[in-house]
Amino acid sequence: MNFIDLIVFFIYIIGIAIFGGSFFKKSRTSASYTVGNNNIPGWVVTMSIFATFVSSISYLALPGNAFQSNWNAFAFSLSLPIASVIAAKYFVPLYRRVNSPSAYTYMEQRFGPWARMYVSLCYLLTQLMRIGTILYLLALTLNAITGWNITIIIIFTGAVVALYSMLGGISAVLWTDAIQGIILIVGAIACVAYILFSMPEGPEQVFEIATENNKFSLGSFNASLASPTFWVVFVYGIFINLQNYGIDQNYVQRYMASKSEKEAKKSALIGGLLYVPISALFLFIGTSLFAYYDTVATLPLELQDLTKGDRVFPYFIVNVLPAGLSGLLVASIFAAGMSTISTSFNSSATVFLTDYYNKYFTKIASDTEGLRVLYISSAIISIIGIGIAIAMINVKSALDAWWKLASIFSGGMLGLFLLALFSKTNNVIGAISGVVVGVLVIMWMSLSQVFLGPEAIGNDFHAYLTIVMGTAAIFLVGFLISIFVSWKKKV
Repeated sequence: MNFIDLIVFFIYIIGIAIFGGSFFKKSRTSASYTVGNNNIPGWVVTMSIFATFVSSISYLALPGNAFQSNWNAFAFSLSLPIASVIAAKYFVPLYRRVNSPSAYTYMEQRFGPWARMYVSLCYLLTQLMRIGTILYLLALTLNAITGWNITIIIIFTGAVVALYSMLGGISAVLWTDAIQGIILIVGAIACVAYILFSMPEGPEQVFEIATENNKFSLGSFNASLASPTFWVVFVYGIFINLQNYGIDQNYVQRYMASKSEKEAKKSALIGGLLYVPISALFLFIGTSLFAYYDTVATLPLELQDLTKGDRVFPYFIVNVLPAGLSGLLVASIFAAGMSTISTSFNSSATVFLTDYYNKYFTKIASDTEGLRVLYISSAIISIIGIGIAIAMINVKSALDAWWKLASIFSGGMLGLFLLALFSKTNNVIGAISGVVVGVLVIMWMSLSQVFLGPEAIGNDFHAYLTIVMGTAAIFLVGFLISIFVSWKKKV
């Protein structure tokens, strides 16, 4: 990067840090820190939901995925409207009625303290993996730009984001998210425009090359459950996105921070729908890069291996884009990643305070004590997330790694929420039985190949289906046993 790029990039980093920290005086109570006193403007919440969902996983991994294969990942995006509509219709009114900073208070109301602990623990594990994945991708980009050590970059980035998110609370997170969402969209559009008009025969050449190489394919439409077909990714998307928009603390806090239920519903719906065209834009960047390096330029030998797809976009940004635009794209990538990481820090700390500290350590924590717990827990979570990011340095595809890890650590928690929402009984035996069976199913699908070899029955299902099978097992077993127990009591 030249001097102009560095100026653009550091103006962004310093500006976001100062802007986020400026909310410090407005976040001096635990309530303002976690839900912003319920007065955040609707458009800010909407853009924050979008920016949180995007992250650098989308900004880097989607182009990398499209470069090395096709648009199979877009099946995931196409499932988002379904999840957004269900969340707006059923989950937003529920959380506004419960009126708790934690998404998991409702679980205790339905099935008892054990249910709240189970889903909150699943959530914390998922967030740790998410933080680690995003920190790794951010470090990958800066490493390509500067050559600095990836481990050092991960540590530095994690510390900076943790600092400003801790200082400003949820208000800083939401407002910086909104700005970062705008920046990342502008950066992606600018990149696509540059590639299209750099092609020797004009923009249409990208489409010709992509079509010849089947790069716009959404994947196989066969009935196999053992490979990432369109249907496997689509169904996975429905479940994981319903989990995100329906029960994820990241999003529930935003619903609670909205001024009204109507505003919260609108933000959930529009924030989700906005991701569909933007994810297509990210995938198109990867497809365009494939066409660009097929005609205009040649990748260095170390990047010609398609398994290095995640590294192609950062290389292009540094070595091809003109001065200023390169800095804007790097800032866009950091905007995507920083927004999600700051959200995870804040929401995870909120879960720890609400679901653990206030439940098991003290019943009535003062604002001073609550803030201290929020700060300490944010710091601990950032340290663990940094450690996970360092452990992910040599993964093949960050997108595949994240999707698989999200399925495993989410623990099928969606199934328990659906059981609570749609079952008319409060049968604890049924709920516990469902969770036990669901966890066993998840362990079987996740570990069967490791311990039983490639012929294990669990290998008949792709790893993306782990959350699908776990959710279905929890809901169906819990629902049927609850009906049976209720019937036995009547008899």
